[in-house]
This record gives sequence, structure tokens and C-alpha cells, in this order.
Amino acid sequence: MSNIVQYIVVRSDLRSALNWPMGAVIAQCCHAATAVMHLNAGDSDTVEYLNDLDNMHKVVLEAKDEAALVKLSEKLKENEIKHKLWIEQPENIPTCIALKPYVKDTVHKYVKNFKLLKA
Repeated sequence: MSNIVQYIVVRSDLRSALNWPMGAVIAQCCHAATAVMHLNAGDSDTVEYLNDLDNMHKVVLEAKDEAALVKLSEKLKENEIKHKLWIEQPENIPTCIALKPYVKDTVHKYVKNFKLLKA
């Protein structure tokens, strides 16, 4: 399972420009990750990923703003990469994308230009 990874991309401007607390930003990641797992529960990579809970591999990246996040979601849709764009309600703000677990080589090219999320 070591080559199956779940990528999460969250907006860094939620903290810097919009002054969201770190806990609220982490909650967005949790919402997106939980939703994409539910939506893809029968997927073979997801099943394999969840069969070894103590060794899950997630990579949390940052998008600079809403436009970058939405652009990534569109690119993923065009290439049939399964993901969940989390839109926080009632504000209707796109905050985070979680990809379903994939073999790293399948999806790394879509997220390689995003940096690791900084605290």
C-alpha cells in the first residue's frame, strides 16, 4: 500500500487574508477528506488504503487562493480524477480539495506545483 496516497489541498489565504483560526482550516480538510472517502468507499484504491489505517499516507498542500483551488478542481474534473471540492456553508466559500486515495504516480502531476501547507 505504500504507493497509495491521499492529497489534500487547502487555501492558505483562509488564515493569512481571511484570518480563520487554524482549527477551522483543519476542519475544512477533515470535511473534504471524509466526504471523498464516503463518495469513493467502493473504489479499490480507497479500500486498500483504508485496510491499513495505521499506515495511511496523506500529503497536505496549500493553494494560494480560491481561484487556484477552483482551477485545480476543474483540471481534476477534466482528467477524471475523483475528488471533493469542499464548499463551506452557509458562506458558500470553496476551501479545500481532497482527492480520493490514488497510486501516487497517477495524480502527482496534478499537484506537484503546490507547496506543503505551512503552519
